[in-house]
Amino acid sequence: MTQDIRPEGPSGDRLREEAAERRKEAARRIAGQGGLAVARAVLIVFFLPAFVILLYAVVPPPATPLMIIRAADGHGISKDWVPLTQISPHLQRAVIAAEDAKFCLHGGFDWAAVDSALTRRREGGRLVGASTISMQTAKNLFLWPARTYFRKSGEAYITVWLETILSKRRILELYLNIVELGPGIYGAEAAARHYFNVSAADLSPSQAAQLVAVLPSPLRWTPTPGARSRTIEVRARSVTLGQNGPCAG
Repeated sequence: MTQDIRPEGPSGDRLREEAAERRKEAARRIAGQGGLAVARAVLIVFFLPAFVILLYAVVPPPATPLMIIRAADGHGISKDWVPLTQISPHLQRAVIAAEDAKFCLHGGFDWAAVDSALTRRREGGRLVGASTISMQTAKNLFLWPARTYFRKSGEAYITVWLETILSKRRILELYLNIVELGPGIYGAEAAARHYFNVSAADLSPSQAAQLVAVLPSPLRWTPTPGARSRTIEVRARSVTLGQNGPCAG
């Protein structure tokens, strides 16, 4: 008769401890990988607008979220990019006069207008106004047309990058090429051709003012002579454009 003299294996308690330690180590690895993934995602979200804006400093945007949304609604997309030199100075003056008189003076935000808008909101009114051309460009390039604090926060964040990376000239050029001016109509050139059968370069002061007058509601309003367009035309005369474009000497 032989005696079994194999060494005794680890006890059940020891095995359970080792298994628990392995599970903890696996959990730590997963947590570390998850934290790294979150950090990467945050960095991408933080810097992605800057990368895209750097691209748009030299390349026309192929489309915007609003264009895609309107196309899904059946409006189509009519646009034709032209450089700022081929957009009537009358239209440049009119849009600054009507949408952002301090365009050349602020860094993206008209704080006095922001204070007025917040005061109206506290008094029970709607949170409207205070949107500069830079903010509208940020919204049109990256966001959707909803009046929410989340969207406004994103708009403000992108505006900072926009003003940091681009010149005022380029911001206005982008804005005038992507702004919605009718159902499925985007930018000065497409609007000028559609409504007046002229190029954006040949818009008259009256035509420019009529186009700008529809900006608050381009899906419902069409460019026509009226009190609003006449007011814009008068105010536009006081806007000075530099020899090298807006906000330049």
